[in-house]
Amino acid sequence: MSTSASTHAQLHAALARLAPTERLLVALDFDGTVSPLADEPMSARALPAAAEAIARLARRADTTVAFVSGRSLKDLKVISEHTAASPVHLAGSHGAEFWHPGDDEQAASDPEADAEREAIITAAESAVADIDGAWIEHKSLGLGLHTRLCDATDARAAQRRIDALVSERAPRWRRRVGHDILEFAASDAGKDVAVAALRESVGATAVLFAGDDVTDEDALRSLGSDDLGIRVGDGESVAPVRVADVAGMARALDLLADLRAAARARARE
Repeated sequence: MSTSASTHAQLHAALARLAPTERLLVALDFDGTVSPLADEPMSARALPAAAEAIARLARRADTTVAFVSGRSLKDLKVISEHTAASPVHLAGSHGAEFWHPGDDEQAASDPEADAEREAIITAAESAVADIDGAWIEHKSLGLGLHTRLCDATDARAAQRRIDALVSERAPRWRRRVGHDILEFAASDAGKDVAVAALRESVGATAVLFAGDDVTDEDALRSLGSDDLGIRVGDGESVAPVRVADVAGMARALDLLADLRAAARARARE
């Protein structure tokens, strides 16, 4: 579809169609969707307007909000400013890790797998140590090569080195490419599977999913006729609706909160 943002009328109509559903799941990517992309990934935080709209939706008994991210669950908790009392569900590592309200905060660990992964991460850090701006993110189930601060030539060189390393040391790890990041994970989980699991667990009658990157397209393609997908920013997408940026997504969530309150009030009359 076109990379131009949908008009306000188109966005309003799409959200208004979704708003009356009995049980709504609002599943959101984090980076580039509710938070601007950051040169220092752990400094990412939701825009205040997005955080406020998310809180409005999450307070509703008929609405569930979830962050569905490629970040490890541990890091997703940090950037989303998670607390044990949070009503927002979390799906980290593309859906390989979950936290639901009421869950224990302690994560299970596999020492042998952890040691193997850390050895590969150490080797990856050595492989790109001489490339200015390239760095390796430690993930719960793998690693991420960040090249946002590299020039194009150095970024390609770093990617070739990490591709070769992982092909040799962990050939079964799943490869993904996103905005200035090359990721590998021991899990084959995807955001489509994460959204399906969340839908089932909360009994959602419709889903809104929004994302800004290639890895979000799995979830967008999985949506049904009663659902709504939103693409944030540029890039090819199957989403029928598009907003220009994170600020536009915050406004869309606020509008959804208004429309949902009005629609559900009418349903009770």
